[in-house]
Amino acid sequence: MKSPLVSVIVTTRNEQRNIKNCLESIKNQIYSPIQVLVVDNNSRDKTKEIAKKYTKFVYNKGPERSAQRNYGAQKAKGEFVFFIDCDMMLAPEVVAQCVQTIKNGFGGLVIPEESFGEGFWSQAKALERSFYLCNDTIEAARFFPKKVFEEVGGFDEGLTGPEDWDLSQRIAKKYKMGRIQALILHNEGTLSLSRTIQKKYYYAKKFAPYIKKSANKKNSKEQFSILGRYQVFFSQPKKLLKNPVLSCGMLFMKTSEFIAGGLGYLVSQER
Repeated sequence: MKSPLVSVIVTTRNEQRNIKNCLESIKNQIYSPIQVLVVDNNSRDKTKEIAKKYTKFVYNKGPERSAQRNYGAQKAKGEFVFFIDCDMMLAPEVVAQCVQTIKNGFGGLVIPEESFGEGFWSQAKALERSFYLCNDTIEAARFFPKKVFEEVGGFDEGLTGPEDWDLSQRIAKKYKMGRIQALILHNEGTLSLSRTIQKKYYYAKKFAPYIKKSANKKNSKEQFSILGRYQVFFSQPKKLLKNPVLSCGMLFMKTSEFIAGGLGYLVSQER
């Protein structure tokens, strides 16, 4: 019996530093067949040039990631669609585990992520992400049967930032959600505190419409609760105490992100 085609959709924008490693990790999957689609957003570097060495399905679409992903899904030929960012690398077993697990009737699958990078703030972000493993409130699904993705209308193109949560919540209202064990490795690069704060401020401008339309009000409130996040962190005191300096940095970074997010949210309400 022929294995079903999986369409892996990678969104990019000026990602020449990451695109090769990302596409190599897809190429090295133990599963076949896989269709790779790269949907770029007007890159000014060599992102498209590098991508074309790995796949003929390279497109240009904007203005934001949600629109890129929906466009990629429209072009996808696979029975399943899998959405990843360009700064991610897949463990070799990821797609194979997804196909095997989705057969159990799931509407979407969460793939656990592990961050890495250079410098103190990248290590702090990696520590933060380690607290979210198996946390259904924070993690979101990335792998879907295409018919389920289309049934719920795909990504909301009015959202940038919380669109993963939004899609997962809408699917979870109709289908059970699952997860696999193999990891996505998320390359934070050389992360700066100012960059992560600016990113949170930018995304927070789209939080209001997400919260308003949220299919799971309880989850959405917890996702934007700084006290809820602290509760997650302090539920694992041994991990915090293992490296107290890094833990303090992580808590400072997360607090700064929440402050920036709050400001972004307020600015969006004034318009």
